[in-house]
Amino acid sequence: MKSVLKSLANSIFLVLSIIFSSSTPLVLAQCEAETKTNGCHNYRESMKLKIIAIVAILLSSMIGVCLPLFSGQVPSLKPDRDLFTIVKAFSSGVILATGYMHVLPDSFNDLMSGCLPENPWRKFPFTTFVAMLSAVLTLMVDSFAMSVYKKRCGKALMADANNGGGLENTNVVQIDNFEHGHSHSLEMNDDVSSQLLRHRVIAQVLELGIVVHSVVIGLAMGASGNQCTIRSLISALCFHQMFEGMGLGGCILQAEYEIKMKAIMVFFFSATTPLGIVLGIGLSKVYSETSPTSLMVVGLLNACSAGLLNYMALVDLLAADFLGPKLQTNMKLQAWSYVAVLLGAGFMSLMVKWA
Repeated sequence: MKSVLKSLANSIFLVLSIIFSSSTPLVLAQCEAETKTNGCHNYRESMKLKIIAIVAILLSSMIGVCLPLFSGQVPSLKPDRDLFTIVKAFSSGVILATGYMHVLPDSFNDLMSGCLPENPWRKFPFTTFVAMLSAVLTLMVDSFAMSVYKKRCGKALMADANNGGGLENTNVVQIDNFEHGHSHSLEMNDDVSSQLLRHRVIAQVLELGIVVHSVVIGLAMGASGNQCTIRSLISALCFHQMFEGMGLGGCILQAEYEIKMKAIMVFFFSATTPLGIVLGIGLSKVYSETSPTSLMVVGLLNACSAGLLNYMALVDLLAADFLGPKLQTNMKLQAWSYVAVLLGAGFMSLMVKWA
């Protein structure tokens, strides 16, 4: 375990050293000159569009993430119903396409940009390397969280068994029957608690990946002075955030959090992109989306987010549902769920044309 952490730390140190040691002023000047040659740079017009984007994206994000939470009040959309399974499959397809079709290509574009030095950025596939490390790290968090819970639960069961060890030998049959029923109920409770914990880990890790991606999107939009780009992004990002919010909202609903925790998660998802835009506006004087430093940082963050989202969509959402007993015993529901996955992934992939 120590050797794995040591090698991971060395890899991170290598990447950071490359980032901060790179200096390409000539290439930077050329790239910035290229970005200002078109006639779409108007500060006043772009600022109006950014304010519109903040309000529109905030509202669409809140609608998307809150829809599954309020759907719990509708009997046909409760988590144990077939319709909820199909809607969740659609949302999982959206998240899968977000990782593969939006975030991963953005990282490739940033880290393979001509504004970066050819060595090492175009000599080594940093995007897929960082995405792979991110997926493995997500697996570690997922696995360790479940292991810690099971260890604590096992100790509690042992303590319960030891407390019942001093019973007398009379009425052996009745005691045996009681212990068998008590053990069975403990196992049932353990399974339910374990599943609930897994849903909570999935919701939190998934939100982390989405939040990182949302901040990067908002920062890029806020720092941009190109009103042509901003205008085309507003409607696309509204749909993007709404569909993505539906996927996250379904996971939050299954996690069965208290109202306070649900409100916190809804707030962070809804506010991160608008806050990123505000941050980008504040940094627009010093931030350049074509500078080597910003390309490296944004590209690496996107790669981390892509690895996390791809792992969560494939392993914790799609595989967990399609290999579970509910879909394995119902071929018709399984077929409709596959159709929903393809529709969700297809709609989100279509957004690449505008976002």
